[in-house]
Amino acid sequence: MKYVQPVYRPPSEAYSLLIQATIGCSRASCTFCASWLFNKKKIKEFAIRPIEEIEADLTEARKIHGENVKKIFFLDSNAIIMKTEDLRDLCEFTYSIFPHLERIGVYGCAKDILEKSIDELKLLKKAGLGIIYMGLESGDDETLKFVHKGVTSAEQIKAGQMIMQSEIPLSVTIILGLGGKKRWCEHAKLTGSACSQINPTYLGALTLMLVPGTLLHQQAQGGEFELLTPHDILGEMKLLVENLDLNGCIFRSNHASNYLAIGGVLSQEKKKVLQTIQLGLDQKIGLRPDFLRGL
Repeated sequence: MKYVQPVYRPPSEAYSLLIQATIGCSRASCTFCASWLFNKKKIKEFAIRPIEEIEADLTEARKIHGENVKKIFFLDSNAIIMKTEDLRDLCEFTYSIFPHLERIGVYGCAKDILEKSIDELKLLKKAGLGIIYMGLESGDDETLKFVHKGVTSAEQIKAGQMIMQSEIPLSVTIILGLGGKKRWCEHAKLTGSACSQINPTYLGALTLMLVPGTLLHQQAQGGEFELLTPHDILGEMKLLVENLDLNGCIFRSNHASNYLAIGGVLSQEKKKVLQTIQLGLDQKIGLRPDFLRGL
C-alpha cells in the first residue's frame, strides 16, 4: 500500500482505513497551511493516482484487515476533484470488497465541488460516498483574500448548499483567529452567517496555530498579522455562536488546537454553549494550555 507522507485526514477519521486516492492538495494556496509550504518546496505536489493503483491498495488492505472495515477515508486534499465516474466506480468497488463498510469520506474544496453538478453529487451519494469535509475557514471575503484561499464566501456557501441538496452529509470546518486582530469581528459574524446559510450536518471550529515556514507565519513575525490571545479567541467564538442560526447541525470545538472544548446541537443547546464560553471568558473554567495544543 502506498502512502505519501505526511498524509492529511480529518480528526474524526482517526480510526478509519486510510487509502491514498490523491496526493497533496489540489489548491495548496492557503498561506496558513502546511500544504502551501510542501507545494512551494516541492515536497508534496498534487496528483490523482490511477484508479488501478487505488484499487490494488484496497485489495491489499482487504487481505490485511479482513472484510470488517467500517470506515474508509480517501486521502488527501481532496479526492472530490476526481472525475465523477472514477470516484463512483471507486466507491462501488470499495463496498464490493468490504461488505460491512458503513462510510466512505473525502475532503472537498469549494472550487472543486462547484465543478460538479448536483446530479453528479447525487450519483456519488448513491455509490456510497458517506461524508464530505469542506474547509470553509472564514465567511469574510477580506480574510479569505488575505490568506489566499482562492475562493469567495459566496462560492463556498454555494458549494456547501450543493452538497446538502445532494443529501451527502457535510462537515464544515472554520478557523478561529484567522482574521487576526484586524478582522476578528467581521470574521466571526460573517463566518456565522455563511455557516447558517449552508446549515451543514456538522460544524467544527479549530483555532489557528501558525505552521513555521508558511507565509502567514512570516507575516506574523513581521508584524503584518497579529495573533489573538486565548481570551480573544473565546470572545470571537462567542460572537460566532451568537451569529449561528442552524437547524439540527452538530457543533464541536473539541479539536486539539482549541483552548476550550465544547459541543452540542445548536438548535437545542445554543444557550448552554454560550454559557460555557462565558465561563471561560470569566476564568471560571480552565483552558487547554498551549503546550497541549496541536494540529
